Order: sequence, then C-alpha cells, then structure tokens
Amino acid sequence: MTDTVTERFLRYVVIDTQSDPQSPAQPSTEKQKNLSRLLVEELLAMGLSDAHLDEHGYVYATLPANTDKPVPVICFCSHVDTAPDFSGTGVKPQIVRNYAGGDIRLVGDPSRVIRVSDNPALKDQIGNDVITTDGTTLLGADDKAGVAEIMTAAQYLVDHPEIRHGTIKILFTVDEEIGRGVDKIDLKKLGADFAYTVDGETAGHIEDETFSADGVEIGFTGVAIHPGFAKDKMENAIKIAGAVIDRLPKEEAPETTESRQGFIHPVGVTGSMEKASLSLIIRDFTEQGLADKEAVLEAIVREVMAGYPRSSYSFEVKQQYRNMKVVLDRHPDIIDNAVEAIRRVGMEPVRGSIRGGTDGSRLSFMGLPCPNLFAGGHAFHSPLEWVSQQDMEKAVATLVELAKVWEERA
Repeated sequence: MTDTVTERFLRYVVIDTQSDPQSPAQPSTEKQKNLSRLLVEELLAMGLSDAHLDEHGYVYATLPANTDKPVPVICFCSHVDTAPDFSGTGVKPQIVRNYAGGDIRLVGDPSRVIRVSDNPALKDQIGNDVITTDGTTLLGADDKAGVAEIMTAAQYLVDHPEIRHGTIKILFTVDEEIGRGVDKIDLKKLGADFAYTVDGETAGHIEDETFSADGVEIGFTGVAIHPGFAKDKMENAIKIAGAVIDRLPKEEAPETTESRQGFIHPVGVTGSMEKASLSLIIRDFTEQGLADKEAVLEAIVREVMAGYPRSSYSFEVKQQYRNMKVVLDRHPDIIDNAVEAIRRVGMEPVRGSIRGGTDGSRLSFMGLPCPNLFAGGHAFHSPLEWVSQQDMEKAVATLVELAKVWEERA
C-alpha cells in the first residue's frame, strides 16, 4: 500500500464521522468507527501487527524501533471525528489543480466563496493543488488531514528501514470535537513518553499553548402563573436568561477578540416560563483570567436577579481543560526537536498559541506532554474548509524528520 497522502485523504473524507454532543455514548456516534476500522485494516496491511480498535473507538498501533539506541517512545495522534457545526454527510471533495490565485467559488453552492480576503494563507498556495468541498458540507481536514499524514508517514518509515527511529506509537481518537477525545484513553497501554497531535493549521506551525477552558451552567427558577393573571406576579425565567445574555460584555466575545484575548461565550439556552438554563464557555490563557471572567459573569447574574426578587438561580463552573504550556515548558526537547524537524523540511518554524484546545491539552495534564503540529487545513468547521496537497506532503515529511531527530539526539 503506497498511497499518497492525498489519495488517503480523499478516501477518508467521504466517510461520515461527525460526532454528537447530545449523545452520552462513547464514541458519541457509531459511524466514527467506520473510519477507525478502515485505519486498522490499513495499519495491519503495513505490517503494524498490533493495530486494533478498542471498545471505546480508539485505534492503537505500534511502529517498532529499528535502532539499538534507547530512544524515547513518541506518539503521533489525530482524531477521526468531524465537527457537529456543519454537515459531514456526502462530502464531495474538489481539487483546484495548479491554483492560480483569487477567490474560489464552490460548485455545489455558488453562493459560497473561499475568499482570499478571509483566507490570506491562500496567497502562499499559488501553483499548488487546493482541496475544497463542493460547498454543501464541511471537508473534514480537521482532522482527517492529520490522520492521512500520520498514516502516510508510517508507511514511508516502513518502506524505508534505512531511516533509524525509536518506537513510534500511533493513536487515533474519537469525539475530539465535542471535548471527549481522551476520556477513556489507556495511557499505560499506549506506552508513550511524549506525543504530538497533528491537528493544526498553517504549514510550519507548532503550537505549545492553548486556552484554559471552563464551562458554566446557570439555572434560573422563575415564578410561573397564568399570563391572564400575571400582573406583578410573573417572573419569566426565559426573560431572566435573556437579560443575562444581553448584558454580557461585548468586548469579551469570540467575535470581538483575537490573539491572547479570552472571552465569555453563550453556547446554549433552553427554558420555559418557570425554569431556564444557560450554558456558556469561558476561555483565557491564564487561570486568573478565567477566574476574573467567571466573577464578571456571576456579577451580571446577581445584578439581573435583583430585578426578580422572588426568583432564584444556580451557578456551576466545570473545568474543561488547561493551558498545556504549563506542562510543555518542563520538557523543552519536545518542542526543540519539532522545530528542528520543520527546519529540515525547508520551512521556518512558527511557534504559536491555539485559541481553542486539542486532545494534547488534556493529554499533557494526564501525564503525556503533547504539543500540536500543523496539518495544513484552514477554515475548519465550515463549508469553506480547504487544504493543499503540498502542505499535507510537508506535514508527512515533518513527521518522518521528527522520528529521525529523536533517534539522532537520543
């Protein structure tokens, strides 16, 4: 099996693997296993004899060392699921060969256009082959690009035994897009010392920092009464929730922040006259920033509730993940070796922060330090998603070089 990274990618993206935040199951959708089973078959065909799919939907495999050096065991990790934000059913990938520049109008829905003004990274793709959707679904480059790149790098190392490397573990997760990607991972079975998620964007980038993240659930209990007799009695829980939403600071929202600025973001509201609930996510790069935003949010709730003296509320903060930089700073060689691998492929490494989280965030705090490498995709979670063949090839080359660097420096 000597498929190119593009051939693998095109094979994987047509398999619907959308996860479902409303499902309590693990994985949240059985269809994720359709891709996972295929990956196991392909890994076994490569000769990775321990490749298997466990009961939770995770794929584990080992590429054995071919060196006598005691090299740390590294893991390459990507997720098979696609985001619930937009349909992942019936993906029809399109390839713009030898991209000449300019906006890309999508054939399945001409109203959807990948604009250079919104995607400045397209300016670096002149002459490359750009893969898009037809405009009716997302593409799934997040993170099937990473999956295809890991698979292709593994095949390359199998086919080139002259390249010395230590033991390499391969891990494909489920439900990353709904925040459950590592809930049931068996790190003892995985047996890695360090890991790299291949789940980033622009070629050459490595990310060693993420948001810290909390979720907040606010419950409101109002006073319900027949609307015909409600004067001076009714306190509508739906209106209470709406008043809180209306007072959220406009300057601390996803749509008004960038770089290292955090935000307060409502993600769900349900209710009736008597009871309503409001779900929010809080993001910041520091724990103090999280605490400050949560204090602001509760102050808003208390201020609103003062106008509804017979109503009550509950306010619950749930930790989601923390900034992985705290862990990664203790292991500088993980980043240094990735920087060297990127340079060897001919790119200038760019270290950055993720305005979000990855499986690597939680893995780092579970004892497996894990930064994030580029996969090459852009405009994730939307029908305007795209990736170039050449950037995926650079990611494959980076993984191969990374395996070599760890062996050389052991």
